[in-house]
Amino acid sequence: MRVLLAGATGAIGRPLTRALRDGGHQVLALARTDRSAAVVHTLGAQPVRADALDRDGLLRALHGVSADAVIHQLTALKAPRRTLTADDPSNVLRERGTTNLLEAAEAVGAARFLTQSLVLGYGYRDHGERFLTEEDPFGVYGGNVADHVVTGLVEAEGRLFEAGHVAGCALRYGVFYGPGTWFDPMPGSRAVPVPRSGGGTVPWVHVEDAAAATVAALEKGRAGEAYHIVDERPSTWGELGAARSAAAGGRGLRLPGWALRLVVPYLGALMLDTHLRVSGAKAARELGWTPRYRDHRTGMGLRPA
Repeated sequence: MRVLLAGATGAIGRPLTRALRDGGHQVLALARTDRSAAVVHTLGAQPVRADALDRDGLLRALHGVSADAVIHQLTALKAPRRTLTADDPSNVLRERGTTNLLEAAEAVGAARFLTQSLVLGYGYRDHGERFLTEEDPFGVYGGNVADHVVTGLVEAEGRLFEAGHVAGCALRYGVFYGPGTWFDPMPGSRAVPVPRSGGGTVPWVHVEDAAAATVAALEKGRAGEAYHIVDERPSTWGELGAARSAAAGGRGLRLPGWALRLVVPYLGALMLDTHLRVSGAKAARELGWTPRYRDHRTGMGLRPA
């Protein structure tokens, strides 16, 4: 397929571009700057100079361009704000960016559209020991500082599923780890503060596995469906922090819970209050995808895959 990709230079976008090309797909990648366009070139994709948040400029840049599918992987997660508001940059990309990219999909004649979602859209709270499926209610608010994130994810999925001109899939990824993420195992990468006590348990996925699953969803995903893209073992934030430190050969940054809430309240709700497990059975059954890295220790290279 000929694929228009938004977010090609991000943590998942880079391995996704390579995975798409390895699968025989041609990639057109949005690039806001000359620097981004240069990175897109090195990945073997064709840059399209446009900003997804500039509707008119985006449509001008795509005039005369054709594509079979659009994939939305735009976020702004590298430097989380201390507090979250409705105009959080990632929410703007999930809401206005999704709207603009859906219009772009119609302009280029794309019949398929995949959007990045997150399992955290089930709500920042304790969900107990049961593994949730895609049939469980999505977008349950916890009355805390993270509700804005939930709103952004619900809006992105809702706008996609309400669009009548594309066959859309929402990919509810676990928390990313691997190169270019908060939990980058490369030596010298910056440590992310994690709870001293271990914190909450959440689903995870290595960015290379996330990329492979996205290609599978492009090729096999059913219209109007959401899929959990997660590894096989939910883990605590403390476990990921320890594994990242061991892999990178450095010390971790562990904070008591009260300090984490004080420094970044959003991370307190995410890392301390959220206990979430989800099943990846639907993706295995319908997409034929299972993670190469079964858990974070294999993904960090601390034991054989």
